[in-house]
Amino acid sequence: MHDRIYVCHTFYHVYVTCLKELNIRREASASGKEPGGAALVLSLMSNKFGLLKDRAIKSGLFEDVFEYDEKLDTFFPELEPLKKDSGNLFKNMLNRIRFTKRLGLLQEPYIPVDLKGYKDIYVFCDSDPIGFYLNYKKIRYHALEDGLNCLLYGDQARVDNIGHFKIKAAMSRLGLIFIQNGWGRYCIDMEVNDLSVIEYPCPKYIEVPRRPLQEALSDADKDIILDIFLENSAEIREKICALNSPRRVMVLSEPLCDLDTRKKIFEDIMENYAGYGEEGVDVIIKQHPRDYMDYAPIFPDVLILPGTFPMEMLNFMPELHVDRLISVFTVLDALEFADEKIFLGYDFMDKYEAPEIHRLNDLIK
Repeated sequence: MHDRIYVCHTFYHVYVTCLKELNIRREASASGKEPGGAALVLSLMSNKFGLLKDRAIKSGLFEDVFEYDEKLDTFFPELEPLKKDSGNLFKNMLNRIRFTKRLGLLQEPYIPVDLKGYKDIYVFCDSDPIGFYLNYKKIRYHALEDGLNCLLYGDQARVDNIGHFKIKAAMSRLGLIFIQNGWGRYCIDMEVNDLSVIEYPCPKYIEVPRRPLQEALSDADKDIILDIFLENSAEIREKICALNSPRRVMVLSEPLCDLDTRKKIFEDIMENYAGYGEEGVDVIIKQHPRDYMDYAPIFPDVLILPGTFPMEMLNFMPELHVDRLISVFTVLDALEFADEKIFLGYDFMDKYEAPEIHRLNDLIK
């Protein structure tokens, strides 16, 4: 029986996994115990990890690294009829029970490792098909929040199950249907960064703050993480050091809306918040891993940092400091290299798309 395995869908998930594993090593060393081994699973469903698998293996932090060709429900045409509204509540619920079981079964051929061979399974985004698979196979696991304090801005479990939530939650606790984020029968608990910001609690939420894990990192730990995520850290640092204007502003890109609307959003941010084109200002764009827009032709005088590493890596670069850091929805609490942080949020986005698209928690009320 192996010790631990982590199922990750994004670079941020891998980053949190590294924090947890390095903490386990520190605690084991302090107590004179063996830390055990860990495996990493990279879901290829929504993220391009590039050569991260090879670097993760080379780091020595993981015993095994697997790639998982996770399949969305839309990959299986036979599931489509089970998602349609029949107009009958009872029939809809029967279809959902069938859908839950069938998606779990159809996912099985793509699972790259025997998860039952691990004592502890940690899953980010159990809303994805991996959650349905674990429910189908009756495998117990620990869930982790998708992003830092993400439930503050959208309790996706409740949004996806508006109407008769208590009944649906009860059915999920029985394993008949599946609801993510701590409501599934086989979910042991769900780690969140800060319980105090969560408007709609779940009995299985447990608070595991990220900041203490990050603050405990030694220089050697930081080097391990940097080597996992960055294949060209020296080049990135040289570009940052080459900036010589008295003021620096960083904008975090995000995969918002359609490409035309996204272009307009970031043009407005550059003009109204970043000071792009003003004398004495250097602007940096940190690309989001799932934002594939080419910003170079739009903002030719901007330093663009790639989306192939999580933004938290920037904390490990002592040469980086910005006067202002700007995001739309990305939570900035974990970033330590900015004098001023601007979170634009809902009111800003209301100008670009219908409010109900991003004000998810308002749909619950």
